[in-house]
Amino acid sequence: MLSLNRRTYKEAAFDYFNFIFMLVICFVTIYPIWYVLVNSFNEGNDAMRGGIYWWPRVFSIDSYRAVFANNGIMLAMGVTVAKTLIGTVVHVLFTAMVAYAFSRKELIGRNIYMLIGTVTLFFSGGLIPYYLLIRDLGMLDSFLVYIIPAMFSFFDLIIFLSFFREIPDALEEAAKIDGANDFKIFYQIILPVSMPVVATIALFHGVYQWNDYFTGMIYINKSELQPIQTYLYRVVAQSSSNQMMAATTGSVAKTVSSQSIKLATMVVTTLPIVLVYPFLQKYFVKGFMIGSIKG
Repeated sequence: MLSLNRRTYKEAAFDYFNFIFMLVICFVTIYPIWYVLVNSFNEGNDAMRGGIYWWPRVFSIDSYRAVFANNGIMLAMGVTVAKTLIGTVVHVLFTAMVAYAFSRKELIGRNIYMLIGTVTLFFSGGLIPYYLLIRDLGMLDSFLVYIIPAMFSFFDLIIFLSFFREIPDALEEAAKIDGANDFKIFYQIILPVSMPVVATIALFHGVYQWNDYFTGMIYINKSELQPIQTYLYRVVAQSSSNQMMAATTGSVAKTVSSQSIKLATMVVTTLPIVLVYPFLQKYFVKGFMIGSIKG
């Protein structure tokens, strides 16, 4: 009886420690986001005094008014939305098509292709050869630089391939008996039953496209083609938020600062992808479990 009580006490203590530990982890993860949000809603000049940690001291939305009144930010946001939507759709469809071809046992040289693809997961040509390739293909200062180089990922192919191998062959055999060709089988049978993995890859690539600032920084010189993340990078790194303040007129200009505009811009650029994630989370978890259980 005494040993049972000791065991129960140890389990309770362990559960309590886990609870406290998870609270600390959640706080460390969430508080920086909360700090940015709180300061973005505080009056800019007042926020320069510091001391704002939990709630706005002087509530104001003037920083957000300045952000949405800036034509450069709205143009960059439009580029980001366009490249995220188009790039995600193209990437998912193209990678799924290649993965479906790899799943066919009759594909000639499949093992060689898999070996070549696996090598690309660990080695690359480097930035300079890649830049020269993009230049020779005529994609510098072109919207296509966001789409074509990111059409395919061998890592995503492996995830697709693991799911396609679990689809019963009877589905494809029945479709072929009805006269369906490979393209019809892929679009009307394989893709509809593969929504968990499709949503997973779409979330992966959508987050990548939304957060990608490097492509716009290296391969784009035209300001009208720069995405919002590249714009934000230059605001933070080059203090170009002074230009944003210069474009702000009226009473709003008196209540904002370069720091408050930076924080408001960060919230605006982060919020859309955060709102999308909960709707895809169930597919994301299910897709990640692909191939984890056998038998």
